[in-house]
Amino acid sequence: MGKYAGEQILVIQRELFDKLGSFQGASEDIKNYLPALMDAENSFFMDREEAEDDPTHKQLIPYCLFQYEDKILHYLRGKSGGEARLHAKGSIGVGGHINPIDTSAEGGEVTYRAGVEREIDEELNIEGAYEDKIIGLINDDSNEVGKVHLGVVHLITLSSDAISSNEDSLIDVELVPISELRGERFERLETWSQFALSLIP
Repeated sequence: MGKYAGEQILVIQRELFDKLGSFQGASEDIKNYLPALMDAENSFFMDREEAEDDPTHKQLIPYCLFQYEDKILHYLRGKSGGEARLHAKGSIGVGGHINPIDTSAEGGEVTYRAGVEREIDEELNIEGAYEDKIIGLINDDSNEVGKVHLGVVHLITLSSDAISSNEDSLIDVELVPISELRGERFERLETWSQFALSLIP
């Protein structure tokens, strides 16, 4: 068994993304992409080890930003994180793969949303209510990691600043002013976080 222990992950065909209109960077045009991406007919589970080296498929990755007032959650990726190619970079996105455990009878968006909630629960401790809104998509075909992933960006609006890490891979968790992320910290952020910042109103 490979390093992903037989993990199955939700994917779409790259051909679908190209048909909808491929782009580099961030896109706010969720009305064009989301219906097709969330259609159960267009997504399926695939062996992760195979998917990581197969650019004919895109892994659907929820990328959740957490906002409290004028601040966004920021953290550093620790060594225990799953993607070695991203270690030591600053990030504002929390999320991961959608797995068969998230599957519901309705499939499609219901399965996807269940995966989002599971990832949030696994990675963070949040006190208080929050609202979740999809604000855009991220694609980066400039590197090997990006070629096999497609990010769905969620803006999670928090009712309280009581939020902390629940995972060893998320370290130095803090709420940072958006202006600081767009300024002095920008160059130290992972690429997806840089793209995601442009989607925040």
